[in-house]
Amino acid sequence: MSKTIMLIHGAWLNAKSWEGFKAHYQAKGYTVIAPDWPFDDRDPAQLRASPRPELARLGQRAIIDHYERLVRALPEMPILIGHSLGGVIVQHLLDRGLGVAGVAIDPAPTPGVPLGPRAIWSALPIFLDPFSWRKAKVMSRRMFRTRFAQTVPAADADRLYDRYIVPTPGRVYWDGVINPLKINWKNPQRAPLLLISGEIDLIADASMVRAIFRKQSLAPSRTDYREFAGRSHWTAIDQGWEQVADYALDWATANARPARVASALHALAA
Repeated sequence: MSKTIMLIHGAWLNAKSWEGFKAHYQAKGYTVIAPDWPFDDRDPAQLRASPRPELARLGQRAIIDHYERLVRALPEMPILIGHSLGGVIVQHLLDRGLGVAGVAIDPAPTPGVPLGPRAIWSALPIFLDPFSWRKAKVMSRRMFRTRFAQTVPAADADRLYDRYIVPTPGRVYWDGVINPLKINWKNPQRAPLLLISGEIDLIADASMVRAIFRKQSLAPSRTDYREFAGRSHWTAIDQGWEQVADYALDWATANARPARVASALHALAA
């Protein structure tokens, strides 16, 4: 059984957003890696004040390739856990034959699955800016309070925004609708996958995550779905995140494919 976990963040956040999950899993004896996207490897306040110009040109393909290189460099195939766009990246990595198991928490719109109405509404600030495909955008504080983390107490919203929110390239949104990377839903080499949604998520509708689950269920590998009541898109940091973290890891360890199988597929995919 793999004792390595890779955590993959989504848009508007960097690896700092995993600080709770990372410490929680390390305390259980796991080696936990939480890499940043390219050009995202600084403190959020520094990134907001001075984002690197290259970030504006970063697309989904480059991010997925970045994580694939990191996974292949590990001494053993990891459990892959991703949030939001990180949940989409997990699905792509599994489709490439990587990982012993994957968990996609509140996955962002995934190629081949219609966008949910909440996802469309939340993406409008990107798509209504015709030049956003070549910009690094910063989420507004209002967007954070009302849609991204609407369960956060109002008194804590600014502090949490300052601690975690980073600029994100608008291109990663456009990549999802213009010539997106496809996923082979019937891939026989895909490791087991758990999809997690939040009942009141305003970024990744639970209905959309269920639609992803139905597509992924076409593969012969184990595919499960769990919806958490009363949880928003902020679920990996919001109060009670430990419940989500424990469920994800318990499922992954119970359903991961054997390390020898993962290693053989790793070699074939190399």
